[in-house]
Amino acid sequence: MTSLPLDGLLVVACEQAVAAPLATRHLADLGARVIKIERPKVGDFARAYDRTVKGMSSHFVWLNRSKESLTVDLKDDRGRDIVARLIAQADVFVQNFAPGAAERLGLGGPELTARHPGLVHCSISGYGSSGPYRDAKAYDLLIQAETGVLSITGTPEQPSKTGIPVADIAAGMYAFSGILAALVERGRTGRGRVVEISLFDALSEWMGYPIYWTSYGGTPPARFGAEHPGIAPYGPFATADSEIVVAIQNDREWRTFADQVLGRPELGTDPRFATNTDRVANRAAVHAAVDAVLVLLPFDEVARRLTAARIANGRMNDVDGLLNHPQLAERGRWQTVESPVGELAALLPPITLPGTTPRMDPVPDLGEHTADILTVLGYDADGIAALRREGIV
Repeated sequence: MTSLPLDGLLVVACEQAVAAPLATRHLADLGARVIKIERPKVGDFARAYDRTVKGMSSHFVWLNRSKESLTVDLKDDRGRDIVARLIAQADVFVQNFAPGAAERLGLGGPELTARHPGLVHCSISGYGSSGPYRDAKAYDLLIQAETGVLSITGTPEQPSKTGIPVADIAAGMYAFSGILAALVERGRTGRGRVVEISLFDALSEWMGYPIYWTSYGGTPPARFGAEHPGIAPYGPFATADSEIVVAIQNDREWRTFADQVLGRPELGTDPRFATNTDRVANRAAVHAAVDAVLVLLPFDEVARRLTAARIANGRMNDVDGLLNHPQLAERGRWQTVESPVGELAALLPPITLPGTTPRMDPVPDLGEHTADILTVLGYDADGIAALRREGIV
C-alpha cells in the first residue's frame, strides 16, 4: 500500500455518537492509527442506534471503519492506567465526554498537555467549556433549534430539522481540521496544544449568511422548503414525469432560460422579472410561468434544454438515486470494507489523494483489539484474563 499523510500517527479516542467518531475516522482515512476506547460490554452507544446494516448500526458502520476497538472501564484505576499508558505514546487524544468528565478522570486538556507537551488534545462538547450553557445536554436536534437552523429550514407552514445531523457533522469536521492545524504547528514548534470544538459554535458558524441577512436586512430569511429565499427561480419544478431542480444565478441566465428553455423570450424582458430582486418579489408569477411550460415536458427534454443553455440543473434524487448515481459508479467511488457481519459497501474517503491507495480497513467489533493492544503495553495473558474476569476490559 502506498503511504498516506498521517502514517505513523497514533490517535487515542474516548468517543461516542457522531461528532468525535467522524473526526477520527477522517484521521484514520489519512493513515492515522486510531484506538477507540469503548465501555466493556456496551461500547459506543451508537452501536445500538439501529440494526439495519446486517444487524449493525448504520451510524456506527459509517463512522468507525479503519479503527481498533479497546474496551476499558475508566471508572477503575486499572482502566485509567491502561489509557494513561496509551496516551503517553499518542500524538493526538480526542474526547467527547459530558462536561467536566474528562477532568474528573484526569484526562483534561491542560493536565494531559502539561504531562505530555507534544500531545494534541481535542475536546468536543455541546456548548463549550464555559458560559451559561456549559453543562446543558446537547444533541443534534437541540443544537439545530438553539442556533436557529430549524427556524429557516422547512416550509412556510412548518419548520424542520435537516435530514442529516448537521451539528454533529459540523463539529466533527472542525475537530478534524483543528487537529490537523495543531499537528502542523507542532511540526514547527515541537509542542502540542489543546483544541476545543463545540457543536453550538460549529453550527453557529454555518449560520453565517442568515446572521448577516437578519442583522443588516432587518428580517430573518423566510422558509421556502427546497427553494431559495433570495433567488428566483431556484428550486424544484415538476415535469411531465418527474421533478427537476433549476438554479438561475443571474439576470443573463434568466433571459437565456426564458428564451431557450421556456420558449418565451418575452419573459426575459418583462419588467416584473427583469432583475433577481424583481423575480423574488414576484415569485408566484415566476413559478406560474415556469410551471406552465415544464409540466408539459418530460424530464429528459427539460434536462436537455437546460444543459444546452448552460443552465445549472439537477435531478431530485432520493437515497436510492444516490446509491445508484452514475457519478459514483463511473468514478469507482464504491468500495467494500470488512466488518463483524461480513463485507459491506462503503464510499471512498472524500479527500482524494491522487497516486495513493485510500485506507478502507474493517469496522471493528466491540473490544476486538483489546488483547493485542494490552499485550503491546506489557500485559501478559494471565493479567489480561484477570482484567476480563473483573470487567475492567
